Amino acid sequence: MDKNEKELLLNAKQGDHFAFEQLVQLYDRSVFSIAMRFVNDADEAKDIYQEVFIRVFKGLKNFEFRSEFSTWIFRVTTNVCLTHKSNKKEQMRVSIYDDSTSENDDFSFKEIMDEGISPEEETSFKNLGELIDEAVDNLSERQKITFILKHYEGYKIREIAEMLNCKEGTVKKYLFDAIKNLKKKLKPLMVYQT
Repeated sequence: MDKNEKELLLNAKQGDHFAFEQLVQLYDRSVFSIAMRFVNDADEAKDIYQEVFIRVFKGLKNFEFRSEFSTWIFRVTTNVCLTHKSNKKEQMRVSIYDDSTSENDDFSFKEIMDEGISPEEETSFKNLGELIDEAVDNLSERQKITFILKHYEGYKIREIAEMLNCKEGTVKKYLFDAIKNLKKKLKPLMVYQT
């Protein structure tokens, strides 16, 4: 934790709302990204995001610097995702061709689509994206959040274990099972070469 973040934390713990807002700004994108990938619904992701920062605000006075603040906030995020209950039956899907790109993207799928891809190929990509989203959605909650944190968000197994408050071996087991289940679900899509 850098000196500035520690100072913000100390000030926020003392009730400084401006310091808390600055802490939120440091982590808001990551929290929303995890929530969005978990529920695939912007409104639900916003609800999770809001709940995370409410819990962080209420629990900040008890934060004792035993772990990194980032680890703690992502543990809160994963807990809120795992306990989140949705009343909606239909969820909006985030497809692989979302027009929006993050700052780290070198290209967007929209650009690929504009460079001569046929309507049939575009439909095929849409179907593939929806099938992958559906397969990930059908994982158990623990497998899903572990898979998202590892393969979409890029966290290390050790970091995920801290966030989920479990052993690294448990995280590896969740990942192994998630990948096995995804392979089974997506097997019909695999093209085998002889």
